[in-house]
Amino acid sequence: MSFDVQAATDNYINALGPEALARAAAYTSGSHWTLLWGFLISTAVAWLVIKLQVLDNLEDKLKHKSLWLRSFAISGAYLFLSSLLTLPWTLYADWWREMSYGKTSQPLSDFLSQGSVSLLISTLLGGLFLSGVYFFIRRLGRYWWAWSGGLTAVTVSTLMLIGPLWIEPLFNKYTPLPPGEVREALEELAKQAKIQPDRIFVYNGSRQSNRFTANVSGLGSSARIAISDVTVTQASLDEVKAVTGHEIGHYVSGHVWNLIGTAVVLSMIFFYLTDAMFNMVARRLGCTASIAEPRGIAVLLVCISFLSLMAQPITNYVVRLGEIEADQYSYKAVNLPDAMASALVKTAEYRDPRPHPLQELIFYTHPSVEKRVRAAMEWKAQHTN
Repeated sequence: MSFDVQAATDNYINALGPEALARAAAYTSGSHWTLLWGFLISTAVAWLVIKLQVLDNLEDKLKHKSLWLRSFAISGAYLFLSSLLTLPWTLYADWWREMSYGKTSQPLSDFLSQGSVSLLISTLLGGLFLSGVYFFIRRLGRYWWAWSGGLTAVTVSTLMLIGPLWIEPLFNKYTPLPPGEVREALEELAKQAKIQPDRIFVYNGSRQSNRFTANVSGLGSSARIAISDVTVTQASLDEVKAVTGHEIGHYVSGHVWNLIGTAVVLSMIFFYLTDAMFNMVARRLGCTASIAEPRGIAVLLVCISFLSLMAQPITNYVVRLGEIEADQYSYKAVNLPDAMASALVKTAEYRDPRPHPLQELIFYTHPSVEKRVRAAMEWKAQHTN
């Protein structure tokens, strides 16, 4: 009797039950709406800051300072102020909503504490990056967008390198994965990927989220395997191996470079289009600044946010291709399609496993759980004697 791929796929998905499937669909659709509302709210905040002339007054006070200092101070100030003004929305979208769906148990005090650290980092690094953009606008004129794309490449690559070493430990505690069968299995996978065995960690991901996850981050010698304590406690050994094999697949396949390349190309396009649309958007928001003036940072970021939102189908398509390739690596490296399928079903709690094709095309960073489970079952059918 031949193996029925579709029946096996349906069995995995339907095992969630109709209530869980409906809840996953509601959570996923709501998450997509938060993208639009987030953009609208940030645009309203930009309009308010412009209306109150906050940045105009700040630039007037700094008019005798260097371009770099003015750009850094004004950009950082706007990033900080806009984050504070959108805090009610952030609390709803990133904490209350997650709490109401059972996706996190993080206390509000801890959420705010970690948010403060994130705000300081983004203010500092964002201010530095944007001061570089303004330098190119003022000094290089017409082709500033191309040079700013290069700056994006340097910035993203640097963050990829230093993130595991300096930034991620600010939010979670990383410790070596204890000896045992899980560590022995992952050391074997790490050896295949040429990742040092002393770079296998477990972290307290349950601090922020109840989601089932693992990752391989960093570049070169900073590369590491990190598994959330949620995964360690809620997954079988085979599921841990299958999921970690998937994450290692991203590393081995060099997907980080694909993402950096995509980010650079899109950033050049965004900056180019921002240059063309800036004056129109500035007039609509009541801003009198030119694109070369740091006091127009609110308009600049509204333009880029809008373009980023419109480009989601493109960026998500690139990411989905990488996810498919990483799944295939896991099948080849560990050959545990049933473990991958059962692990994927656990992620269906926060990803509608059966989305509308258009919904998946526009919003999904991963192929639907149903498609991925079917691919696992197809692998099983082809490689089971």
